Amino acid sequence: MSEYPTFQYGKSRFDQKTFFGRFRHFLDVIDPSTLLVTEKRLQESVELLDRFKQGTLPPGVTDAQLWQAQKIKQAIIHPDTGEKILMPFRMSGFIPFGTPVVVGLLLPNQTLVSTIFWQWLNQSHNACVNYCNRNASKPAPISKFVQGYLGAVTSAVSIAVGLNVLIQKASRFSPTTRLLVQRFIPFPAVASANVCNVVLMRHSELSEGVSVLDDDGNVVGTSRVAARHALLETALTRVVLPMPILVLPPMIMAVLEKLPLLQRQRRLVLPVHSLVCLAAFGLALPLAISLFPQMSQISVNQLEPEIAMATDCKIVTYNKGL
Repeated sequence: MSEYPTFQYGKSRFDQKTFFGRFRHFLDVIDPSTLLVTEKRLQESVELLDRFKQGTLPPGVTDAQLWQAQKIKQAIIHPDTGEKILMPFRMSGFIPFGTPVVVGLLLPNQTLVSTIFWQWLNQSHNACVNYCNRNASKPAPISKFVQGYLGAVTSAVSIAVGLNVLIQKASRFSPTTRLLVQRFIPFPAVASANVCNVVLMRHSELSEGVSVLDDDGNVVGTSRVAARHALLETALTRVVLPMPILVLPPMIMAVLEKLPLLQRQRRLVLPVHSLVCLAAFGLALPLAISLFPQMSQISVNQLEPEIAMATDCKIVTYNKGL
């Protein structure tokens, strides 16, 4: 079987119904090599896809060339606005630009000021990535994004600082145990901020509902019940996603720092810490994202009566978001 299936515009070349298919798809999405694409190469890719849609492809163009052109365009151009996304806020730039922030979040012996700074910087980077990759098919007030950002920063900083203060006052902990426990503080702070951001940004869906689709992808109605499921699933996803990135490196570093080499050469701790964070970010992020299909299913019997009357399907799908 060819590595490249027949090209389909706007679709993924990998099966989104399987974990491995989603994993390979997200490896494509976060591939940092697209950051190096020149303006000329981007224009060539856009023109090639335009000619495909117009049915005027030159002879000899392969499926592989079309898939690569679509990968480049999707990595750089916003699908709704048609504008270029700033490099640090592209999904392909999430790991190279986000890794220094993760390293900062997980630094040992954090002061009150450094804790606030790294939590603020992390939430600011996340907010910019979310805004630049937002669904812009329907106009949304900028106030909604500001509200989500302020809520995420407030919750992240409050929990991180609060937990740090509690641990410092815990007399039962030895200095070594206190240092180890402090390293895990970024995870509950970031996870709670993610949930807060979801609730503030998408609470209107609870009253407006989300679209549900039949087997053919046709909209059969708008459901508030599906909206509740979507928000709960998205909140759970946002809790699980940072787990491997913010939990694995402290566990690995706790072991590595006991090695004789790092005991003797303390200046190597930060470079090794940075490499561990980069590896965790690069491998764990696509794995974590791939666990959750973006399209979820729900029984029609659980939805509003008007939805059941509008379709013969027993199961409908909805986009839960990410």
